[in-house]
Amino acid sequence: MIRIFLFCCSILPLRANHFLGSLIGKFIYHFNSDAKRVSIQNIALCFPELSQQERDALVKQSLIETGKGLTESGLVWNESFNDNAKYIRRFIGKEHLDSTEKTILLTPHIGCWEITGRVIACDRALTFLYKPLNKSGQDAYLFERRNQGNLTMASADRSGVLKLQRAMAKGHLIGILPDQDPGKEGGLMAPFFNQSVNTMTLLAKLTKKNNAKVIILWAKRLDKGRGFDLIAEPIDILSGAKNIFEQVSKMNSAIEALVRQCPEQYLWSYRRFKSSHSYDE
Repeated sequence: MIRIFLFCCSILPLRANHFLGSLIGKFIYHFNSDAKRVSIQNIALCFPELSQQERDALVKQSLIETGKGLTESGLVWNESFNDNAKYIRRFIGKEHLDSTEKTILLTPHIGCWEITGRVIACDRALTFLYKPLNKSGQDAYLFERRNQGNLTMASADRSGVLKLQRAMAKGHLIGILPDQDPGKEGGLMAPFFNQSVNTMTLLAKLTKKNNAKVIILWAKRLDKGRGFDLIAEPIDILSGAKNIFEQVSKMNSAIEALVRQCPEQYLWSYRRFKSSHSYDE
């Protein structure tokens, strides 16, 4: 059923695709959905300075953007990498990737993160870390569409980390989505929006071990289905950081600064603070 829905989304022009996504987001907002409940709690935690009216408006807009993210995924996954690249209106900071240095792409769950690696892989080999889905059928479907051409997927386990290391040794780019809960063994508690949250240490460890540079990369969704701006900006998580906690904290600070630029396009429906906060059901 999901495959049929995503295929139907893929045959719509981007503007119509995003219009459908907006309707889905509004539908989610007007019902007591889990996505709405989690978004309300996350936004209240992260933006206590906003009025109730402002927080409600952000919740609604974020769910609309989440709906667009759902429908555009079908479009992205079912088209070629070159066709995906046609939706990029501007590539800001492309020069930061034109380097032979070992480079890690830090790609948070903001905007259209699914398109970032596919566009980069049009020109360069890229190995991207991913967390397999619990449902094997859905996971196989996504893996088939993500693992193509110059884009290689590496599972978030020991073998996947080794694959990342080998890719960097060959001069390939590697990519990591850093704002998922890494579990008990893969993270430490670090501040994010003034909350203590379980945060992955892998990116910081790989950066230090390989003397790599880190580029924060995201695709900003433009209004009215006009496409995306792909934005690359270098960040420094090692200088002045005495230990892994400070390195991870600097990474979180960079992600937070990005989210504050465009908070409506962040994935607030994810239980990011489950390590320190109980979500109401």
